[in-house]
Amino acid sequence: MSTTPTTPASGVSPDTDASDAAAEHTAPGMLARLSRWLERDHLPSQADVRALFQATLTDVAANRLAKQWGGRYLAADGDERRSLLAGLVRAGVDLEPRGDQGLRLFRRLYAQNDNLGLLVDMRADMLRWRNQVAGLSVLEQELGGLLSSWFDVGMLELRHINWDSPASLLEKLIQYEAVHAIRSWDDLRRRVAPDRRCYAFFHPRMNGVPLIFVEVAFAEQMAANVQTLLDPAKPSDDLDKARWAIFYSISNTQPGLRGISFGNFLLKRVIDELLGELPRLKSFATLSPIPGFAAWLERQEGTAIAELLADKADRQAAAEDPQAGLKWLDRLRSGAEGAASDDGLRKSGLRLVAHYLTSLKNGHPIDPVARFHLGNGARIERINWAADLSTKGLAQSCGMMSNYLYEPDRLDDNLARLSAGKPRISRAVQWL
Repeated sequence: MSTTPTTPASGVSPDTDASDAAAEHTAPGMLARLSRWLERDHLPSQADVRALFQATLTDVAANRLAKQWGGRYLAADGDERRSLLAGLVRAGVDLEPRGDQGLRLFRRLYAQNDNLGLLVDMRADMLRWRNQVAGLSVLEQELGGLLSSWFDVGMLELRHINWDSPASLLEKLIQYEAVHAIRSWDDLRRRVAPDRRCYAFFHPRMNGVPLIFVEVAFAEQMAANVQTLLDPAKPSDDLDKARWAIFYSISNTQPGLRGISFGNFLLKRVIDELLGELPRLKSFATLSPIPGFAAWLERQEGTAIAELLADKADRQAAAEDPQAGLKWLDRLRSGAEGAASDDGLRKSGLRLVAHYLTSLKNGHPIDPVARFHLGNGARIERINWAADLSTKGLAQSCGMMSNYLYEPDRLDDNLARLSAGKPRISRAVQWL
């Protein structure tokens, strides 16, 4: 397991005494240039920035620059941040051999600013601009590797969040909720009520910021409708009767930690916590959005989807229609909004979703939520019609949602099926 990031007091480099002597010799000139940079609010010179890569971690001038650079970055707007990152790229582009000099840059910035959030913000910006700033992807990969070791799941703390948690933390739930917007304090109060659960992972060096959190409801049966689940007026659930735990929202809060996977560990830890607290629980499932479905369907020509349609006349009409996908997108949305009683329309919609959720690219599901849950060993258990009639739900999936079932004893078998290109689905989905 990797060690935690060092504090500023412990950021000591093993470089040679000769290097330290050289650094002390050049420090006064560099400090003078740094002072002029701060006074004129200009960017530091390429030579000075290169010292952030090359100087020892005890170099006074380089550390002073790192502290000022970090403070300026945190206070900067988007344009200035991009300029500062471009300056790092230019300063480091000719470093040969590069070795661990990129890592030294980031360790110095962390040590001098004592702010792990600075590096997380930097990586978020790097991911945003890596295709616009030539060479930025090299720095992004180095920083991503460092953050992967610093955010190892063994370093994270699982906490239960409830209405008695600090107000500043509850406000962050409202801010970061990415699946179903929290519209009021009453809405939030319902989500962290005694008959619900909310758990989050925290890093000890970003103590007040939940990195990822999951919201859980309890029910006698698997949930099929998020409107009912989120209704603030819904009576409290009787936990003695609950047999299902429903994970209805999982939100990552830090774009800078994209690709650093700890969501699967969160769910497994939460299942263990729930079984310890509520041993009568028998089953664990999600009620999940299908965020990529509408964008996928509108691109489909009739030849790609005709055989999935339930009605013969619909199949014939779609077969040679290059706009069939777009037309069916409108039909499904209208049907969901109008609570259509057309069984053929509903069945066609459910079949289209099932096909989409099991479609793979490079061995992985093309839907991001399916990729997450199937990649954790869950199976597609059910697809629900008119399950999310919010503006967002209609826009991204025509109101449909899916249940993914987590069976702890079958997760590995399901992963093996996915690796073989055959995602695990229930019989109910097979029979659509």
